Amino acid sequence: MKRSASDKNSVRLQVFLSHNGVSSRRKAMDIVKSGRVAVNGTVVTEPSTPVRPGRDKITLDGHAVSSKGMEYILLNKSAGYATTKEVRLDEDNVFRLLPRKFHHLSPVGRLDKNTEGLLLLTNDGDTAYRLTHPKFRVEKTYIVQVEGDIKPPKIKRLISGVMIDDRKTARARVFRVRRGKESSEFFMTIHEGRKRQIRRMCEKVGHKVLNLKRIGQGPLQLGNLASGQWRPLTRTEVQLITQSD
Repeated sequence: MKRSASDKNSVRLQVFLSHNGVSSRRKAMDIVKSGRVAVNGTVVTEPSTPVRPGRDKITLDGHAVSSKGMEYILLNKSAGYATTKEVRLDEDNVFRLLPRKFHHLSPVGRLDKNTEGLLLLTNDGDTAYRLTHPKFRVEKTYIVQVEGDIKPPKIKRLISGVMIDDRKTARARVFRVRRGKESSEFFMTIHEGRKRQIRRMCEKVGHKVLNLKRIGQGPLQLGNLASGQWRPLTRTEVQLITQSD
């Protein structure tokens, strides 16, 4: 496919795919190289091929990829909703909480079905990658309520790390601890993203998690957004999460 990279208003194919919610830029490169993408009916395998959004027809596996602007929605996920696009009769997913016009967006990371709180949804694959890949060490803060009185030695274990799947968790921060006979509550900040990590860490020190709520991810804060409600990110928030390394 012959076209000068200097064509006005053109962007690289892998950038177009990333910016329109297909995947991160790195994954888009592999998708293009695998021969799954066509431009104006011709299969293209070079990720840097320039394309013209709104003029060229780009398809992935035969389906058109629409040119959209970047969208960022912050949702206060309610407990009981799965973080998935999969539709199941026996399970509600987070898209039940959003207007249909946002159903093309993808969740950034996961929250367990029974975990509530901050969930970002976007069609910006590069930003989603930066917020979730372990190498970027993006901090996530939770309010954790556990069963019973969690004593200082166990708090220290959570901070220093516990063994999960034969690997020790990275150092965490635990603060604002409120102990009680029936239950205890504390804030916890981690930068890893292992499956059910906080629940499993607390179980390792002998305390079942009763409630878990994410209130922060990187520079984003849940604030006073009500459960089940959503809002678009502010311009400042978008700038903060899209900054280059």
